[in-house]
Amino acid sequence: MCKRTSFIYKVVLVCLMLTLTAGATALASAQAQAAGPAPESFADLAQKDSPAVVNISTEKIVKSREQFKEFFGQGPGGQSPFGPHDPFREFFEKFFGEIPKEFKQRSLGSGFIIDSAKGLIITNYHVISGAEKIKIKLIGGRELSGIVKGGDAKTDLALVEIQKPPKDLPELSLGDSDAIRVGDWVLAVGNPFGLGNTVTQGIISAKGRIIGAGPYDNFLQTDAAINPGNSGGPLLNLKGEVVGINTAIVASGQGIGFAIPSNIAKSIIPQLEKTGKVIRGMLGVQVQTVTPELAKSFGLSEPTGALVAEVNPGSPAEKAGIHRGDIIIEFNGHAIKEMNELPRLVAATPPGTKASVKILRSGKEKTFEVTVTELKEERQARGPQEKEEEGPIGLTVQSLDQNLARRLGLKETQGAVVMQVAPASPAGDAGIRPGDLIVEINGQAVPNVKEYQKIIAQVPKGSYARFLVKRQGHTIYFTVEIPSS
Repeated sequence: MCKRTSFIYKVVLVCLMLTLTAGATALASAQAQAAGPAPESFADLAQKDSPAVVNISTEKIVKSREQFKEFFGQGPGGQSPFGPHDPFREFFEKFFGEIPKEFKQRSLGSGFIIDSAKGLIITNYHVISGAEKIKIKLIGGRELSGIVKGGDAKTDLALVEIQKPPKDLPELSLGDSDAIRVGDWVLAVGNPFGLGNTVTQGIISAKGRIIGAGPYDNFLQTDAAINPGNSGGPLLNLKGEVVGINTAIVASGQGIGFAIPSNIAKSIIPQLEKTGKVIRGMLGVQVQTVTPELAKSFGLSEPTGALVAEVNPGSPAEKAGIHRGDIIIEFNGHAIKEMNELPRLVAATPPGTKASVKILRSGKEKTFEVTVTELKEERQARGPQEKEEEGPIGLTVQSLDQNLARRLGLKETQGAVVMQVAPASPAGDAGIRPGDLIVEINGQAVPNVKEYQKIIAQVPKGSYARFLVKRQGHTIYFTVEIPSS
């Protein structure tokens, strides 16, 4: 009897093991199919989707303001580091003729057709910013004229419309960037360095990257080669769907590129098509990161949520009863794990929406109902980091610290980092860009935002300030006009 029982037990055990093995094999097969195993070649995908990717060339008229920046190795469109009384002006005019008062500035980028019937193209805002003339070149060399339908500097997205679009245009569709996983294959298509249609292959290296490009940073990171000129081009999954819009690179690194997730574009592009701008929701709080030290002081087991540093008077948050010191852990059913998640969620909420906000106060959870209003001006406090919001010359700058330096790939430990540049501002006209590190103004060191503010305040109105900036490993001078009023 014992031998018979032992035999039956062994048979059952073998059957069970076979069943588990078969199940595991089926699961692995299903996962492989879902992930999309790498094909032997990406040629079919490249051939199918590349025709919808376009080259965008722009042209705008720039006033010289005594500029001769190209001579000083800063590229066309800049100013002489000697300001309006350049001692070399007479020399140049004697040998080369009078310096022109204005000239044409050209730039190149990429984009992709999202609606062939309407001739709509998605690209980056910085590709078409200030453009007075836009040319769209298709993969076969055909050129078309375009106009800016709308743009959003905060997400660096823009919509261009082809004038009189032909009927045979190809198009791409936006995929689900939330579904893409770290390790999934992607293709980047664009026009690097103006060479023409180029395809590079890689994987998704990370998601949710914050690189200091704007208030709603949420980038996909990829090791697919992205270079100048790729901006605005698509990042494709193996289905040929656009999961990202290629936007930025780390100049000092290799295989580190960033793309705006397609799901952000899905919420932005319809607004740009309809109104030319983006309407965002506002809660009315200034928030900062909950550090491990702050979490401990609030009695939290781990850092989570967004700490309310200030509540704006008359804002929806104040009316609802939210206080300084509250930690927002949930907004309208979405858990807030990191501070940067809150501004994105609030901004994506249509004004007039009633939303629930769950907070931690004195270790206890409370829930408030707020009516989101339209964003006019909202700032984020970032703890000990110093920040100047725009100011007289149109720059939003932030003191450099170790975390910011690491995110931007900078070796320096002091300076004021340019976070945003207001359109049509003196700083923008001078050529200063987000990501630039201001190290000196008029020969005076700029170790932080406080010193930046102090030096700018001392510059006479209506005169020029000489900025020494580090950009992608190069040191560059810019002269910025200080407004008279």
